Amino acid sequence: MGASLPPKEANLFKLIVKSYESKQYKKGLKAADTILKKFPDHGETLSMKGLTLNCMDRKSEAYDLVRLGLKNDLKSHVCWHVYGLLYRSDREYREAIKCYRNALRIDPDNIEILRDLSLLQAQMRDLTGFVETRQQLLSLKPNHRMNWIGFAVAHHLNSNGSKAVEILEAYEGTLEDDYPPDNERCEHGEMLLYKISLLEECGSLERALEELDKKESKIVDKVTLKEQEVSLLVKLGRLEEGAEVYRALLSINPDNYRYFEGLQKCVGLYSENGLSSSDIDQLDALYKSLGQQYTWSSAVKRIPLDFLQGDKFHEAADNYIRPLLTKGVPSLFSDLSPLYNHPGKADILEKLILELENSLRISGGYPGRPEKEPPSTLMWTLFFLAQHYDRRGQYDVALSKIDEAIEHTPTVIDLYSVKSRILKHAGDLRAAATLADEARCMDLADRYINSECVKRMLQADQVALAEKTAVLFTKDGDQHNNLHDMQCMWYELASGESYFRQGDLGRALKKFLAVEKHYADITEDQFDFHSYCLRKMTLRAYVAMLKFQDRLHSHAYFHKAAAGAIRCYIKLFDSPSKSTAEEDDEMSKLPPSQRKKMRQKQKKAEARAKKEAEVRNEESSAGGVSKSGKRHVKPVDPDPNGEKLLQVEDPLLEATKYLKLLQKHSPDSLETHLLSFNVNMRKKKILLALQAVKQLLRLDAESADSHRCLVRFFHTVGTMTAPVSDTEKLVWSVLEAERPLISQLHEKSLTEANMIFFEKHEDSLMHRAAVAEMLSVLEPNKQLEAVKLIEDSTNNPAPINGALGPVNEWKLKDCIAVHKLLVEVLNDADAALRWKLRCAQYFPCSTYFEGKCSSAASNSVHGQIAKNPGNGGSNHADGGESADFVESNGKLETFKDLTI
Repeated sequence: MGASLPPKEANLFKLIVKSYESKQYKKGLKAADTILKKFPDHGETLSMKGLTLNCMDRKSEAYDLVRLGLKNDLKSHVCWHVYGLLYRSDREYREAIKCYRNALRIDPDNIEILRDLSLLQAQMRDLTGFVETRQQLLSLKPNHRMNWIGFAVAHHLNSNGSKAVEILEAYEGTLEDDYPPDNERCEHGEMLLYKISLLEECGSLERALEELDKKESKIVDKVTLKEQEVSLLVKLGRLEEGAEVYRALLSINPDNYRYFEGLQKCVGLYSENGLSSSDIDQLDALYKSLGQQYTWSSAVKRIPLDFLQGDKFHEAADNYIRPLLTKGVPSLFSDLSPLYNHPGKADILEKLILELENSLRISGGYPGRPEKEPPSTLMWTLFFLAQHYDRRGQYDVALSKIDEAIEHTPTVIDLYSVKSRILKHAGDLRAAATLADEARCMDLADRYINSECVKRMLQADQVALAEKTAVLFTKDGDQHNNLHDMQCMWYELASGESYFRQGDLGRALKKFLAVEKHYADITEDQFDFHSYCLRKMTLRAYVAMLKFQDRLHSHAYFHKAAAGAIRCYIKLFDSPSKSTAEEDDEMSKLPPSQRKKMRQKQKKAEARAKKEAEVRNEESSAGGVSKSGKRHVKPVDPDPNGEKLLQVEDPLLEATKYLKLLQKHSPDSLETHLLSFNVNMRKKKILLALQAVKQLLRLDAESADSHRCLVRFFHTVGTMTAPVSDTEKLVWSVLEAERPLISQLHEKSLTEANMIFFEKHEDSLMHRAAVAEMLSVLEPNKQLEAVKLIEDSTNNPAPINGALGPVNEWKLKDCIAVHKLLVEVLNDADAALRWKLRCAQYFPCSTYFEGKCSSAASNSVHGQIAKNPGNGGSNHADGGESADFVESNGKLETFKDLTI
């Protein structure tokens, strides 16, 4: 580096490199300018100056200087290396790899360039190249531990575990017998555990177990050692020894559910398909003995509830619930909620809790016990019952129980949170938001309750109020930037859904794409770990992280964001926003004087918005420029309302980008293929739409959505003109060959298939609605018959033997979907009104159907709550009184006269 310079300037060049590495950018810049005064065309100095400017956020100057430096000295590996570093900083990894390879042609044994190249190859999963680069690094520097480990990991990632084991053994052969020293015991122990896990992965179980026994003294993490040992013993079929190890692990942590499950497998009492009565008795005896051994463990008391039945379940549940109600554990219902999926257990729990409630009311204690319980026990029992009836859909009973609990002890925050949740499920979103805000005001320092309140407000489409509430727990400054910087994805998703419901596609898209950007950032965040994990020897965690990154986009939040963005683009395609040309065309029709005024107004508004954004940005930036010369100024958001996102030439092309990601990472989701069908039908990509239909039928042939897509697809194909071109004829031949293979349409017309589907699912509301919709598509003259199919639906009681009456099958969201179908598709306003009145009786708390108990009804209790000026209704586009309420951090009028 700097070899072509005189000694004085060569030393200055070294100072530039040193200043760059120590982040003293101004000092490095000064040294570069000193060299360039004498040697203005020195390529390496120009490149280093560009790299330094890049770190000071002067990107365009940096690229110009680096390109000029490279032009002046194409044979310099430094110039190519710096160009690669510049691309790497901008996440242009493929271009960076090209630059590194060019640098290595000039200097093939440069360790720094090879190391940087290996990091990029790991990032881009170029595993073959990664193996080659790590091998070259090892051959150049075999006395460096990190090069051995990196070479082994490279082979492991390249699906060659046996070779990785050989490399690690070769590395161990270079070590002395007394290795490791005390300060490296943890790292060496991690390497040994990694090697044993590799042997297990390769199927060398006996050898792995021998290695574990031999190296036990050198492994520091004893818990992981035992977990690895028991995993090997179980796979080898040595279950008795495995059971002993699991018991040893339980003595360390008797609340680890995995240890109990492993012990059950070792003693032959584990089955995913259920156990026989004799097995259940043996398992019950096992847990009773474990319960005597670990009296403080909650898991040993909770797990038997999963397999016990009948009276034994009743007794075990009674023993489990009583102390927790006395203690007042708010999470008790969440703990027991999985039992509601077991047949009959919900009924037993209901009967048990009602017995406890009745006894507490009459005698003040539990049945069969003379001791009196504290008054709070009754409140927590009512709290549990409210959640129980909410889970079973009996919202009126749930509300009466929670109201009684609030009247009993009006200062418990959890009661208001649960009432808010019940109202949300019952369909009164405004009242739910109000109750959540009331809970928030009772503890202004609780971030979780604040977040729950924000979520309720967004569900009620009170976005402005939700934003003001959310920023109470962010740093001062620009609230949107803070929430975005914190990667608060649940907020962005809920906000995006709210904007979508309100028809604000620009803001909705902005929120959904912000979540997508977070996932891109998470993918980039792994870059720093490629060198860190090899240096710190956290190898098992590193490989697990890489595997997690490979399936990152299958996460539920990404699925929601991508699906939301696709729905926005579909809606934008169906009803495009006005383009700039159209707006200019409309303006040209105005008189010249009016046109001039309009343009001046637009310019003033744009200038004002830009100035406000700049001022806000300056206030939120911390200190401007740091000592190193790097400026900490956040860029102004040029499109805060997402208007530019709507100005896309082809919305379906944008939708396809996200659709491909969903098809790759969420292939088993019905929603993925529904979206694929809707996009490809609009793009007239017939074979891709057929592929989506076949995937839907594979996943769930009896789904109402699958039936809808199947019938709509073949109906649309049937109305198409005869094929003319060779491509069209080929597509047609594929369709003719595929149709007989679909069992639902085999030797049947679409109308016959529709009616067969109806006969099979006539008791289901959503299936009847799908059949009615398809009937109106296939035979438009049978509109009245289609409406009658829906109106003849009966809300049958669900098969739940509740102690307080039956629960109806219809769900609120399904009834809302049917109402929208009647209005938007079948265009029958009278039928829609009849449906609305009918559903208002089934869902009296629903604001959508304006039920008598909802906040939409002026004389209801919840209506009075929602009209409270402190919390406001859904019409808070600009904050209104709600903003003042939030800024004052809440004043609980409800409790002003409360005496305790």
